[in-house]
Amino acid sequence: MTTAHTRASVSAGRESGVVLPENAVDLVAEQRSHTESRGVGSLHSNTLENELENLLGRRHRPERKIKIDMSESTESKRLLSHVIAEWACALNYEDLSPKAIQAAKLFWFDSIGCALGGSQQEDAKILLKHYRAMSSGNGKATAFVCGFKTNPVDAAFLNGHMIRAMDYNDIYWKADPCHPSDLIAAPLALCESEGLSGKDLILATIIAYEIEMRLCEIGRPGVREYGWHHATLSAFAAPVAVGRMLNLTPEQMVSAIGISASRTFCPGAVTAGKLTNMKNTVDPWAGRIGAESALLAREGFSGPEHIIDGKEGLFAVFHHVQYKGQPASFDGEALVKDLPSSPNSRYRILDCGMKSFPIEALSHSPLTAMMKTVKENNIKADEVKEIKVEVIARAADILGDPHKYRPTSKETADHSEFEALFPKFQPSRVTITTNDGKSYSTRVDVPKGDPRDPMTEDEIAVKFNALGSDVIGKDQCKKLQKFIMNIESAKKVDELLELTTARA
Repeated sequence: MTTAHTRASVSAGRESGVVLPENAVDLVAEQRSHTESRGVGSLHSNTLENELENLLGRRHRPERKIKIDMSESTESKRLLSHVIAEWACALNYEDLSPKAIQAAKLFWFDSIGCALGGSQQEDAKILLKHYRAMSSGNGKATAFVCGFKTNPVDAAFLNGHMIRAMDYNDIYWKADPCHPSDLIAAPLALCESEGLSGKDLILATIIAYEIEMRLCEIGRPGVREYGWHHATLSAFAAPVAVGRMLNLTPEQMVSAIGISASRTFCPGAVTAGKLTNMKNTVDPWAGRIGAESALLAREGFSGPEHIIDGKEGLFAVFHHVQYKGQPASFDGEALVKDLPSSPNSRYRILDCGMKSFPIEALSHSPLTAMMKTVKENNIKADEVKEIKVEVIARAADILGDPHKYRPTSKETADHSEFEALFPKFQPSRVTITTNDGKSYSTRVDVPKGDPRDPMTEDEIAVKFNALGSDVIGKDQCKKLQKFIMNIESAKKVDELLELTTARA
């Protein structure tokens, strides 16, 4: 029922000679808001009618009964969490395109390689020690490399962190950046603990990529522009992938989204200024919370359905932010427009990139340009006098501290041609001047690993073996590659976890 309908009904009461409080409509609206905030949803007709009757005074009612028109919903359209939940719950493996399935396998191949290397990082070792101390070590899910058995929620986090630890995993950058593979360890942990198949894992993986990447497209501007980290958005995507793995109902999925997103709003400080171990931890933590939220929802625990586009949800709280004189906003329609549902659909996973270098994402274009310049001109290190690197302002801001990035004028700070192309392209130009005074220049708009210049399975294998050979051995790396690239035929994923475990 709309406020207009309420006012019409109150007006009818006043015309009948009944004295009403001046704030009658506001009182009803307040009651309505209170009821909705408790998760009741739309008020039933008789409930709202009773509130009006109380205001009119039962003893002094006119003979005709005031009719409350409930034909119009309190929401002009369905809440986005419901649309996403219904889509995810209806999507099956048979609806996936062959290209999307192949991409999911390649991203798993890349991600496991990153995890093998990530397991050797100091922060990964600290986390493993901490979670070992808190666990009995007899759960149904397995941590990579060490073989530590624990519950699926902790395994989701530990494995997700290993994938992310070296900042070497995948990358997608639109209004906001994201690394969708930060989230896929969560469905893997549930897949193992629930005894599910490789096809189930592929389905959940493609769902994770779809929702995470769409969330990073809809900001106007992205949340990163006004100081929030993209892990804030990851918390909305993670429970959808895990929820599909658990075969949640749409209603349970809606709650899972609400539970998860209620707990993971992340300030951008984790990637600004002095970097700490939290930089590569917040997104895997969102994956962990997504796993726990889906499990809670399966047991009947509820979460706010309006967490995205309803009262005081994501869109509403950020709408208070002023960016260049305008309120921040989101394109909610774009979030759910043309969600893929058949083998003929275009899945977002095909638009995600990989990293060919173990460095921050915006470093890839200039490094690709430099390597091309060196290779094409056969330049030796001792011949180099100067290297000039031109990048977009965002790259300079992220990659350079105040001592490295000192534009002396607006002209040196901004390159209008480069800025106009970002984020569709990440243009960089590298100019190398040699000791003999000659200069060699190369411009790169997309780095190696971008979907427009993708890494092949053989190229991923080089990266995989470089990261994993010293951890689990070359033979085991080959077996892992074979299993991953045929994972759709696996009845269970236990062998995948066994092959990631280092032999004593």
